[in-house]
Amino acid sequence: MSTAAKTLCVACIIALLGASLDAQEFENPKAGRPPRAKPARQSGGESMPPLPLPATPLRRSEKKRQPSEPALVGMINFSQMVASVSDGKRVEQPAFPTTAIDIERLVRFANDRLKVRYRHMGLTLERFSYDPQELPILYLTGWKPMPNLNDAIIDRLRRYLYDGGTLVIHAQCGRPEFVSSARVQIARILPNRRLAPLDTDSPLFNAFAPIKEMRFREDDKPFRTMPPYLEAVFLGCRPAIIFSPIDLNCGWDVVNNPIQGGLLYHQDDALALGLNIITTTLANFQYARQWGSQKVFVEAQEASRDRLVIAQVVHDGDWDPTPHALPNLMKLIQSQTTLNVQFKREVVNLGDVDVFKNPVLYMTGLRDFKLSEGDAERLRKYLTSGGVLIADAAAGSRSFDVAFRREFHRVLGEELTVLDPTSEVFQTPHRISGVHYTPLVQAKNQINAPLLEGAIIDGHLAIIYSPLSLSNGWEQLGFAYNRGYSDGDALRLGVNIFAYALMH
Repeated sequence: MSTAAKTLCVACIIALLGASLDAQEFENPKAGRPPRAKPARQSGGESMPPLPLPATPLRRSEKKRQPSEPALVGMINFSQMVASVSDGKRVEQPAFPTTAIDIERLVRFANDRLKVRYRHMGLTLERFSYDPQELPILYLTGWKPMPNLNDAIIDRLRRYLYDGGTLVIHAQCGRPEFVSSARVQIARILPNRRLAPLDTDSPLFNAFAPIKEMRFREDDKPFRTMPPYLEAVFLGCRPAIIFSPIDLNCGWDVVNNPIQGGLLYHQDDALALGLNIITTTLANFQYARQWGSQKVFVEAQEASRDRLVIAQVVHDGDWDPTPHALPNLMKLIQSQTTLNVQFKREVVNLGDVDVFKNPVLYMTGLRDFKLSEGDAERLRKYLTSGGVLIADAAAGSRSFDVAFRREFHRVLGEELTVLDPTSEVFQTPHRISGVHYTPLVQAKNQINAPLLEGAIIDGHLAIIYSPLSLSNGWEQLGFAYNRGYSDGDALRLGVNIFAYALMH
């Protein structure tokens, strides 16, 4: 079964389990556990200053302030309270209750495994600075419907994510009331980006602890296993919002204390997954900070006239994970070739492509995608009329790679073939026989030859495709989990590929 098929099966399981949970008033036993006391250090007996006679000097033991570890996670608390009457007395309770039991255990576990010293802290969205350098991770969990955030807070959260922050959300006890409400707020924060299941080759399942299966428990039923499951919204190639509809249960012994009406991961598996989330977030932090800095090119608003404009294809598989790639590459093409390149990227739907207006198309992505019948037919006509498509799998995404091969078999009725090392693509303007790959590629394959694939139609190379990322190298942002070419060799290959496409 393919990775995408496994992910779909898991999503169906979660939907069915969520629908089966009792929608009546839910009592969360995890909420009864008090927060862990902060560590305190006591001095030995220290003399007090002499007191006026006839008093006798005393000795006492007193607490000393511990040096504070840097804060890694900010746990979101909502300040709204609701009043109720209990035993004839008015009682105020949080409108949106939450617990710290899971994040407390996870941070301690991460400190032990990663040999670091971090802490978590509570905060409210009204008083938070929204600076990722202050808190790289915001954490939210609950079991009641999530409060509707006002527009100002939504805007600040969006800016926090673009500035490099990460938002981690999980449904306490897997409660469907929380799941459905959280999806609504996530869609408001990043409305033009899709929340979707992660593929099992994601760094979130492999960054520190390799996770192939997760144990989960519904009510007091026996444990079941499934491939690891998280959903995410991407900014660039990193998951900026990480969402689990199953309880990321780091602090509750669900083996001996099952929760009726609950859907929880096994504690050990949840800790491993949480450790991967922290590891990935820390590794991505500098990349995330740089990616959020928008690059502006002075020619972007100028009329195209006879200058070259590269058209990038829109599709439903996270089509724009490397927005800085083409502008960087076009600057290099202008300096290293005689091509007249305008610093402008045009975005096109396949239904609108025209071989005379767009002689070269570029396509990349992170996820599975599917072309409509109309788009497939339009692309077939474009390629058979002399157009060229250049494509790569961003970060070496296996999901995009599988989808690209499947869809272009539909379009052309044939498989892509590996380009011969003597191909002109590798000869001009740079002679390329050896390349360097990123560490993730080198760890599995000791190769140094460039690997490109293509499809020839009526004697012309209509498709040039790289299953390993070129575009992350073009961006030069140092994405830690890139399966692709080193920055320098990605740029050299990119210059050759576009020069070949435009001169043939």
